[in-house]
Amino acid sequence: MPQLIELSTFGDPNGKLTVFEKILPGDIKRAFYIYGVPPGEQRAKHGHKKTWNALIPVAGSCRIIVTSNDSEQIFYLNHPAQCLIIQPGDWHIMDEFSSDAILLVLSNEYYDKEDYVYQKP
Repeated sequence: MPQLIELSTFGDPNGKLTVFEKILPGDIKRAFYIYGVPPGEQRAKHGHKKTWNALIPVAGSCRIIVTSNDSEQIFYLNHPAQCLIIQPGDWHIMDEFSSDAILLVLSNEYYDKEDYVYQKP
């Protein structure tokens, strides 16, 4: 089941600091970011068998549609303190990227093509 959380953020007149820790099970083994997505394009369109992902919009905004246990949820990510946790079994589509969007993805597993599930449940 996906979970939207607010990351701990600390600020003063010199700026803000947002912390990501103790959120994914195990260690973070992979990090990547998605950007430059043309208008109308979709990303992801898959799920994972064992991987947990944390999605953080470090700039701009996007929409994430998650299908899990025969239900569908829609999330709009538009602030760098937001973090959407995608669990194993959550099938998802990323779309509606703003022109300045940068979506950071942190994973608790290394890339493994056998871990991907492309058929929507």
